[in-house]
Amino acid sequence: MKINDDFYMKEVAGLNVVVATGDSAENMNAMINLNESAAFLWRQLEDDITKEELIKRLTEEYDVDYEKASASVEKFISKLNEIGCLSF
Repeated sequence: MKINDDFYMKEVAGLNVVVATGDSAENMNAMINLNESAAFLWRQLEDDITKEELIKRLTEEYDVDYEKASASVEKFISKLNEIGCLSF
């Protein structure tokens, strides 16, 4: 899975925000603010990656155990999929 080409993350005033472009912009009238770990996951998803690899990278980057990382990744992926940010 990876980030859909219609979405990108930019730093604006010290915040990491996701903006929709193209056809996706018609369905999304807001920006999404990402915290530090969500921005890390977003950057990992800019290239094609599996959920397991995403969990592994999160545990390597942050002091978090597998179970918590897995739950966080699952929630993040679910939200991104819900708004159409992911392509599989």
